[in-house]
Amino acid sequence: MNRTPSDPTVQPVPASVVEQVDAADITLSNPKRAVISLGSNLGNRLETLQGAIDALEDTPGLRVKAVSPVYETEPWGVDPGTQPSYFNAVVVIKTTLPPSSLLERGQAIEEAFDRVREERWGPRTIDVDIVAYADVVSEDPALTLPHPRAHERAFVLAPWHDVDPEAQLPGRGPVGELLDGVGAGGVLPRPDLELRLPE
Repeated sequence: MNRTPSDPTVQPVPASVVEQVDAADITLSNPKRAVISLGSNLGNRLETLQGAIDALEDTPGLRVKAVSPVYETEPWGVDPGTQPSYFNAVVVIKTTLPPSSLLERGQAIEEAFDRVREERWGPRTIDVDIVAYADVVSEDPALTLPHPRAHERAFVLAPWHDVDPEAQLPGRGPVGELLDGVGAGGVLPRPDLELRLPE
């Protein structure tokens, strides 16, 4: 809530308190930084993306640290015009959850928004993908890290680059260079739309 400085009830938060809050985040047993990609092309796409972000924030041991701008993207892997376009965004989180638990949480959020897995590249109310988890590189078929196609998807790279221009995709290099390599064709910024960081 924004209050004017003249409001006598407003007291500045002491730096020591801010440090304690930050330290509490860190003492949750060494949280890891992770990047999650969100996409929706059915129903109220913006509302669904925000709902997924809020659900992530409500997860014990997880804090949403950054939310990207919204991009509109043609569906991947299907004929043009056969599906509605996607709204895509990326969130950066800090979490004490291991990758497997983070995956379970993402799948639970998809189920909560009635995600249906009938066909590959099919339309979906929400897609929650772990793009990267710390510097982990894993070929585990249950959860390959980083995401095996993130380096070639502008709808992941563009919003990620917006929130973290210095980001590195483990094993692939700087996100900015990867984005330059694939180009941003077909990925349209939507400055008229906004997702909010949970309070």
